[in-house]
Amino acid sequence: MALELAFTPPFDPGIFSFLAARAVTGVEEADATSYARTIALTGGRGPMFGTHGWFRVSWDGTALWLDFELEDPSSTTDLLLAVRHLFNLDHDPVAADAALSADPLLAPRVAAVPGIRLPGCVDSAEILIRAMVGQQITVAAARTALNQLMPLATPSRLPHGTMTHVFAAPGEIAAGGRAILRGPQRRIDSILTVSALLANGTLAFGEQDTLDSLHEKLLPLPGIGPWTVGYVAMRVLGNSNIFLPTDAAVRNGYGLLRGDSPAEARTIKAAELARMAAPLQPWQSYLTLHLWRVAGEK
Repeated sequence: MALELAFTPPFDPGIFSFLAARAVTGVEEADATSYARTIALTGGRGPMFGTHGWFRVSWDGTALWLDFELEDPSSTTDLLLAVRHLFNLDHDPVAADAALSADPLLAPRVAAVPGIRLPGCVDSAEILIRAMVGQQITVAAARTALNQLMPLATPSRLPHGTMTHVFAAPGEIAAGGRAILRGPQRRIDSILTVSALLANGTLAFGEQDTLDSLHEKLLPLPGIGPWTVGYVAMRVLGNSNIFLPTDAAVRNGYGLLRGDSPAEARTIKAAELARMAAPLQPWQSYLTLHLWRVAGEK
């Protein structure tokens, strides 16, 4: 029997499209109103250990429904917490929308798309690897690269439909990624180095971290800059106040929102974007999402 998930309305279902655009074949299934994936609730151990399972969240226009199956039913609470974090279900959209609507340029946009949600995650290491693979390439190209890692992934002990594997673990990527990953050698080296650090426990982070501690842990690592840390903070920490002024889609979305031509939008400086975003604290992550959405819609 499906469980109804509680949340504070309004709820914008665009989060499903965000996840669908990044869905890894064999691990995830998604469309505009549903998202499903395999999961390994490992408690910090590798994917061969812990509880395997799958879940599906569906939107019927008014309610969110959760279907799932786990090897060990005692892990249900952990799964529910992960799903709530992934879909930002403890967010107060009324407060965020009111703050963003104070900006005259954003007000019509917020009125048209109320209740936008910040995508979270079910595994912090996975998000860091996704972010590093996706740096400076399109979402579609990053998805292709992540799909190529599937031969390294552990088969799920509880497959469901096309979802046959759990997401490739850091140790699996560190051991076999060099033969599969494509792109600049420096980026590949960085991904493999960070994967090895995650696998041996030298690097560990999660929801318990702060933005400061995340910077301390990640910025010294090869191939990780402020954009990557900001993206990880949004999705792992659920930090509501991350703005990415150097992000091309943020720049383009802002330009499109104010009526610039594509050529004009490309001339917008990061400093100008940062000044625009400053009064919208502590909800800058939701501003980022709106601008990403605008850039994707045009």
